Amino acid sequence: MFGDGEGTVRVGRPHRDCMCYLGPPTTLMPIGMRKSPDVSPRRLSDISPQLRQLKYLVVDEAIKEDLKSSRSVEDINSSSIEERILRITGYYGYQPWSASYKREDHIRESVVGTTDAQSAAGAAGGESTSSRRRLHCCIRVTTVQVRKALWGIAMVMCVCSSWAGSTQLAKLTFKRFDAPFTLTWFATTWNCLFFPLYYIGHLCKSPERQTPRQRFRECCRFFGDDGLTPKVFFTKVAPFGLLWILTNYLYLQALRKINTTDVSALFCCNKAFVFLLSWIVLRDRFMGVRIVAAILAIAGIVMMTYADGFHSHSVIGITLVVTSASMSALYKVLFKMVLGSAKFGEAALFLTIVGSANFVFISFVPVILYFTRVEYISSPADIPWAYLCGVAGLLFAFNVLVNFGVAITYPTLISLGIVLSVPVNAMVDLYTCEINFNTVRLIAVFIICLGFLMLLLPEDWDQCIIQLSTRLRKRDEPAEGSGEAGASTGLNWRGRARTSMSTFAH
Repeated sequence: MFGDGEGTVRVGRPHRDCMCYLGPPTTLMPIGMRKSPDVSPRRLSDISPQLRQLKYLVVDEAIKEDLKSSRSVEDINSSSIEERILRITGYYGYQPWSASYKREDHIRESVVGTTDAQSAAGAAGGESTSSRRRLHCCIRVTTVQVRKALWGIAMVMCVCSSWAGSTQLAKLTFKRFDAPFTLTWFATTWNCLFFPLYYIGHLCKSPERQTPRQRFRECCRFFGDDGLTPKVFFTKVAPFGLLWILTNYLYLQALRKINTTDVSALFCCNKAFVFLLSWIVLRDRFMGVRIVAAILAIAGIVMMTYADGFHSHSVIGITLVVTSASMSALYKVLFKMVLGSAKFGEAALFLTIVGSANFVFISFVPVILYFTRVEYISSPADIPWAYLCGVAGLLFAFNVLVNFGVAITYPTLISLGIVLSVPVNAMVDLYTCEINFNTVRLIAVFIICLGFLMLLLPEDWDQCIIQLSTRLRKRDEPAEGSGEAGASTGLNWRGRARTSMSTFAH
């Protein structure tokens, strides 16, 4: 500070020897100002000497220009001396920009009020554009879902007809050619067509076409870095081939003992067995609804056995089909545990290897059964090749739909086709053979099918139901809320505009 002889104190650019340092009371103070007390002042009277010395405080114009850009400095001449001191020291929670903020708020509110009408047209145009885009996306998503649902309906019909058709045709085949293992071997050999069929689809759909050898090597990586080696074949492929043959053989053996309705219904229990094995072996998530479904499946098996009065013939047939369902469940769980999930090409290669191994290593078994007269036929001309090819073709189509149908539709619809084969077989049995549909059998079939459908529920089905009920409950609330908002629009338009701006900012 420098005196100019006119009774006023003019603030100029401070020299180094008169700068005020923040620190203890022993630090330097500006020349001409008294030393502040050791105790921080609590009242304005405690700093009255400083107030008297700053009474005629004037700021140079050059410093004013430099400080205009600073938000923390206001026009000192337009404020009182107390306000200046409070602004500098910050006593009593004083905020130096409160007054300026109030003025800025008034200006901002007026600006918002004037520009809101100008931006309404642009906002309306943007909203209409976004609504059109949203509608286009919704239409596109809806079209995809509808197409997938239509494919699913077709897939359900194909799966149901192929599974029920193969069951009924196998039953008819045994009347002319009683050789279940030979039929199993013949049908399993058709699996060799999986990879060639997949490669044809690859050539039609994939933009990067590969030779069969390149595609084969790429799919062989599914078995490991070394590909398909003898060790991998005997440890990871051969066991699944045996389970495949056992599943089909026991299923066909059960058809020789009991009717197709009971066989197809009891085979649906494999879904419950898959859940139980996955829960025990794979440590899958525990779900109460699936435990109930498994209990229903077991209860249905017992009631199905009771329906025929526990005769030895029916008990053997039920045991065979339940064992077949168990082998099928074991196949699925072990495949997931050992090999994991497979892509389409890898699954096609795996099934082709199973069919080829069946043809190479199992062909001697039908020959032995023929010469031992276990599955004997007098002349090759008496073999019903049409029935054999029909059963093998329908089973091959069923496996293709089950393994590759997920590419065009939902997996749940594919599983639904399996359970729908039960009433189809029941209708066929009702008109083609003598079957007693008593109350116990009907209840057993219904319980097994109900358990199968319960197993198709997703893991978060309870949360989905809660969310759906919440949405349905809150559907009427937006209408009431919009009415209240419309009523308050004319009363507090400015406040609503400010709220929308802050919401957008966050």
